[in-house]
Amino acid sequence: MKVQNITDIEGFFKVVDECKGKVELVTGEGDRLNLKSKLSQYVSMANIFSNGEIPELEVIAYEKEDTDRLIKFMLDGGNN
Repeated sequence: MKVQNITDIEGFFKVVDECKGKVELVTGEGDRLNLKSKLSQYVSMANIFSNGEIPELEVIAYEKEDTDRLIKFMLDGGNN
């Protein structure tokens, strides 16, 4: 799924941490980072914010309930 305009980064990662299955961020080079890893979370956010803007991100959740959880977060605007 494509996500963009994440303003509540802490809330986004809280939702990711609540996911039951694997959640990955696909980089522009096609690499996949495990977003449930704290190290990957910090590295991915450092790279995303290095130029001062948030590009569109591709996130893959392997469990339907996790996809639903992430979609709800995006639709609620991060106000869970």
